[in-house]
Order: sequence, then structure tokens, then C-alpha cells
Amino acid sequence: MELQDYLKILRKRWLTIVITTLVAMGLAAAVTALQTKQYTSSTQFFVSVSGADTAALQQGSTFTQQRVKSYASLLTTPRALDPVAKELGDGSDVSDLADKITVTTPPETVLLEVEVTDTDPEHAQEIATAIGEAFPETVSDIERPAGDGKASPIKVSMVKQATTSDTPVSPQPLRNLGLGLALGLLLGLGLAMVRHLLDTTVRTDDDVEEITDEPIIGAVHFDPRAGKEPLIVESDPSSPRSEAFRAVRTNLMFVDAANHPRTILLTSSIPGEGKSTTIANLALTLAKSGSSVCLVEGDLRRPRLLEYLGLEGAAGLTDVLIDRAGLDDVLQPYGVDKLEVVGAGAIPPNPSELLASDSMSRVLTQLSARFDYVLIDTPPVLPVTDAVVLSTKVDGVIVLVGTTIVRKEQLEATLESLGAVDNTMLGLVLNRVGHKSSGGYGAGYYGYYDAETHPTSRNARKQQKSRRLLSASGSP
Repeated sequence: MELQDYLKILRKRWLTIVITTLVAMGLAAAVTALQTKQYTSSTQFFVSVSGADTAALQQGSTFTQQRVKSYASLLTTPRALDPVAKELGDGSDVSDLADKITVTTPPETVLLEVEVTDTDPEHAQEIATAIGEAFPETVSDIERPAGDGKASPIKVSMVKQATTSDTPVSPQPLRNLGLGLALGLLLGLGLAMVRHLLDTTVRTDDDVEEITDEPIIGAVHFDPRAGKEPLIVESDPSSPRSEAFRAVRTNLMFVDAANHPRTILLTSSIPGEGKSTTIANLALTLAKSGSSVCLVEGDLRRPRLLEYLGLEGAAGLTDVLIDRAGLDDVLQPYGVDKLEVVGAGAIPPNPSELLASDSMSRVLTQLSARFDYVLIDTPPVLPVTDAVVLSTKVDGVIVLVGTTIVRKEQLEATLESLGAVDNTMLGLVLNRVGHKSSGGYGAGYYGYYDAETHPTSRNARKQQKSRRLLSASGSP
């Protein structure tokens, strides 16, 4: 991965990083608030050796530096702390006192620095003061030669009285919050990378460009009203989603300008990507631009176009393909523009065979001679082969990409299936752009058209049918 790829991940997953960082800082603040405050009292000793001449002093200095390391360990032993416990007189345990004491020896010195940490600053200072008084006597007793009554050659002197700061040494809010910030950023970056690697859902045009070089000829914004108002171009022409369909129409007019496609198939990878509503709105926008359009319901398994348009579906494409009806018998006008619709008709037991038949080729030839555009709605590619079979008979294919629904591997498989046969790929249209939810596509093909997924109300269909009848009769 290049730096640009990492920047894309950061831009795409910034919310994950921010939330993780805030959680880490919140936990750091909570731990800080729950920690017991600790105070430190410190004192300092100087260790020396008696000697009269220079050579003796030099030897004594070397001896003392070596001795200081032993005194640092001695200071936390019962021999040194028993007198301290007696001096305090509060029943302090020697082992507890040892846990509170930290002794350091600065390199190349004969100094002993003692720190006593306690939850009570006054008690910490009392312990440090008692050590300052008792430890020199302990060292003197240990180092005094036995039996000759001479003084100890080692002298420990307290050079710094016990002092206690009013500021607790623990917890340290700034340090803890800083650590929380650093840890949160690292965890957030790691989580963002993991989510990026594990999440193969197509969400943006960048995701599509990782899979294919086919052009993106349009992007339709997510609209929560799409389920209740599938024909948004008709119900709300000024909405951003309607404008997006007009942009797709404009781009489609310039796709493959040398061989202008007249028969166009629209399909998707899986159910639920919004294929049928997209092709219906695209047909409406093309018709409103002055083009003559025929919208063909080529989904012979679970058709819903006529339901959206409020038209009758007693006879349709299947009747024409089996020579039970003529093409003029099944064409239904819609609205005041030059839009006519061919429904699916009766559901056949062999949809793929019918769509692959010579009869279907003749129907498409007749329609392309009568209309500027013939738009065909087909089933998704992955569940069934209908769209792949029919793609060889049309001038161009458009693949709808339902962002937050389809996964990269599914889109890639769809494009591979379509690329395995002889057809012309016009490009891809993104749907539900800007939708923040994770999405989902259901368990199977036959479940993607239920009423909860596309809740077109009965009243809305009646209103659409009334408008169609009024326009056909010429009434105002």
C-alpha cells in the first residue's frame, strides 16, 4: 500500500479513530480519578570515611562508593527499619514500611537519596524523618569494630531534612491523558486498518475503482423516502435524487457516442440494490427529455415494475415470446411523455430459455426500430443467469452498484460473469450514495421484493393509475 492509500483509509475511517481515541482518553481519565493520591517525602544522606592523609582519603572514597550500594539495600531491611517503626510508635509493620521506601544512589557519588511514598503526606514525612534519625545510628552500629571500643570508620550524615510536596506524585493527570491519547491513536489506527481489511462492502467510488476500470456514469444519492416513493422523479422532481437521475441520463447520452446504444440492459449483483426503481426513474427522465422510451420488464421471476407504475400486468413479454399476443397488444403508455411499458406477463418456468430465444431477439429489434431507447430491467447476475444471457442481445449493459449493500467480491464476480460473454459494458451507476448504515441484502433472491423492502402503498399505486388513465383520455 502507498501513502495515498493510507490517507484514504484515514479519511474514510476517521470516525473510528476519533471514537477509539476518545474512549482511551476517557478510560485514562476514569483511572486517574479512581487512583488513590500518593505523596512523597524525601531525605538525603552523605556517606564518608575517616582518614588523615590524602592516600587514605582516596582509598576511603573508593571504599565508600562501593559501600553505598550495600547501604541502599540495607535501608529496607528489618535491621534498619525496626528502629524506625519504634520511633513512629503507630504500629507500622516493617514490611509495609519497606514497600513505601525507594532508595537511589547517584552514580559516582557517595549520596543516598531516600523517598517515602504514602497516601498521607504527613505520615510520609514522619517516616522520612524517623529514617533520617535512625539510619545513621544503624550504620554506625554495624560498621563499629567489635570488642575494641573504637568508633565506626564509616559515617552517615543526613544532609537534607525530610521534605514533603503538597502536590501528589501519583496519579499524574497530564501524563495519564497523554498516554491515553497516544494509546487511543495507535489503537484507532490499528482498528481502522483492521476494519478496512475485513470490510469488503462497496461504499464509495474509490472502492469501485479498486475492482474495475469501467466508467462510473452516475451516482444516485440515498433517500429514505425511496421505499415509499419509488418514482421520485415524478413525485419530487426538484429533489437531489431526481437531479442525480437527470445527470445519469445526460451521461448516458454521451456514452459510446460513435455507436449510440438504443437497447440498454440494467442489472445488479444481488437483490436489494435498487435496480427496478433506478431503471423506472431513468426511463422517466429520458422520456421527459423528449426521447421515445420503451421500458421492458425483463425480470421474469419476481417482476415489480408495473406495480411501481400502477399498470396492469395481465399480458406482457412472455405472451409475445410464445406468440400468444402481439407486441402492440402488450405495450402500455405511461404519463403524458413518450414512455411505453412492456410488462413481464405470466411467470414462465423457463425464464433464461425465453430470454435467450430468437423471439426475444426479434422483439428487441422491433422495439429498437420504434423507440429511441429501450430500457430492460433484469434480475441480479449472481442468483440467476438471465441478465448474462440477455446481455448478448442488447447494445449495452449498465451495472447498478448498491453501496453499503454489495460487497467487492460480489461486484467483481458480476463483472467477470458479464465479461465472459460477448456484450458491451457501458459503465456502472452507484446507488444509495452517502448512506451511512452497514446495509444488508437478505438471504435469497426470492425474498428481495417483499412489501417491507419496497413498501409501495396501495393509495400511491391507485394515484399513479388514475394519472395514467387521465393522460390517456386527454383529460386535464
